[in-house]
Amino acid sequence: MLEVKDLNINFGGVQAVRDCNFTIEKGTITGLIGPNGAGKTTTFNMIAGALRPSSGRIIYQGEDIAGLPTHEMFHRGIVRTFQIPHEFGLMTVLENLMVVPPEQPGENLLHTWFSIGKVRRREKEVMQRAEEALEFLSISHLRDEQAKNLSGGQKKLLELGRTMMTDARLVLLDEPGAGVNPTLLLKIREMIARLREQRGYTFCVIEHDMDLIASLCSPVIVLAEGTVLTQGEMVDIRRNAEVLDAYLGGGED
Repeated sequence: MLEVKDLNINFGGVQAVRDCNFTIEKGTITGLIGPNGAGKTTTFNMIAGALRPSSGRIIYQGEDIAGLPTHEMFHRGIVRTFQIPHEFGLMTVLENLMVVPPEQPGENLLHTWFSIGKVRRREKEVMQRAEEALEFLSISHLRDEQAKNLSGGQKKLLELGRTMMTDARLVLLDEPGAGVNPTLLLKIREMIARLREQRGYTFCVIEHDMDLIASLCSPVIVLAEGTVLTQGEMVDIRRNAEVLDAYLGGGED
């Protein structure tokens, strides 16, 4: 589905990502791990269109999308979440979902005056889709709660719900387990797996919780100093001396 080829980005004299190469196969949950400063989030930002690469290619379904803006990525089915959720705090959970789908005629002032029937039909469709997402995620009881009042784990579930309101094909999850209690973490893991199995989503997941990565992701890509150190199954990566050295800062011994 996606191929990163010789990707580089420089910030002044600092090369944050250098000669990075990896692929994400359709229908997989691919893990992206590495120590702090390895370039994981920067790579995500380039794939999602928030940053323009200094050089290299990002091939998505056969098309080079490197440098396209975020809204173009959105319309191509590439959606990302954030380590710190970006909810609309004063809107309800339901409203947070309903603002996501594109091409809503009610966003055009003239349509609200002269095409009210069309606006209402589309709003009804969007509301039904939002209700289905809430039920899928088992958070229907939070429907009318202001998003600012949700716990960290509930906000992460809301972010998953917002991806369900799009025609997402590739979902980039930035630390879905960060700040989440163990019970809700199991729920988030279950929802990601279900979205892949039942909705056909392809995921790429940045995460520091190695147990979550091991239970959810195959394959796993390890970044260090802005480039791919190794990749494969987590059981092998856990025993890789180079990976242990990158994380723990060991020496030859």
